[in-house]
Amino acid sequence: MFVYTPPADLLKGRVILVTGAGSGIGRAVSKSFAAHGATVILLGRTLKKLEAVYDEIESAGYPQAAIYPMNLEGASPKDYEDLAATLKSEFGRLDGLLHNASLLGTLTPLVNYDITMWYQVLQVNLNAPFMLTKACFDLLKAAPEASVLFTSSGVGRKGRAYWGAYAVSKFATEGFMQTFAEELETNTAIRVNSISPGATRTSMRRAAYPAENPETLPLPEDITGLYLYLMGSESRGIHGQALSVRDNSLEELQAIHSHSPMAE
Repeated sequence: MFVYTPPADLLKGRVILVTGAGSGIGRAVSKSFAAHGATVILLGRTLKKLEAVYDEIESAGYPQAAIYPMNLEGASPKDYEDLAATLKSEFGRLDGLLHNASLLGTLTPLVNYDITMWYQVLQVNLNAPFMLTKACFDLLKAAPEASVLFTSSGVGRKGRAYWGAYAVSKFATEGFMQTFAEELETNTAIRVNSISPGATRTSMRRAAYPAENPETLPLPEDITGLYLYLMGSESRGIHGQALSVRDNSLEELQAIHSHSPMAE
């Protein structure tokens, strides 16, 4: 498990957008970002859930968050352009972007996979991060050092039977991250990485493993350390890495950081 004790002001003054911020890992990480000084833009499809996270952040005395309701499944390129225009008007830049929202789809053999469900999963898990990143690219470039995090999965790094569109979308996410990272190596201060959160006590995990005892799994609040580290300045040299909450340590990442030209 990645263990990290961040400075209290790790993200002070930073503006970070989190998709799927209304529940699960997105909710926990959004609150953790805010607790360490960030202004968090909460994006999700369910306004009531976003408002609940907003209220928790406000009642804790953290920097005021912002809410941006959007259904990634049905969003058009114009919707993303409008979002970017709003962010530019309100904040002028974007210091961090966490692509957290995902659809599980169905667990079934590929030959039986429903085509409509296939499109839905790929739209949310792959096309939406592409369109959102593209729309926000100038805002990310406007930040002194921006961090983009993609959400991966163990089944996106080694194929597993019956995981269908979800696994395929996460393999594609890794390819997107690697391609984007290489393109950005020499001409921007933007760094990009992917995170596999591992087994966590979320509704998606329950849907995938209904017979599993959830009490054996860490809460989303228990795995925020890697997200915090990768959004802060201490990870400036970490770029193009496929990382895991379960398998990577702070010491490993610090070693990568110390040998990276981006850390200078």
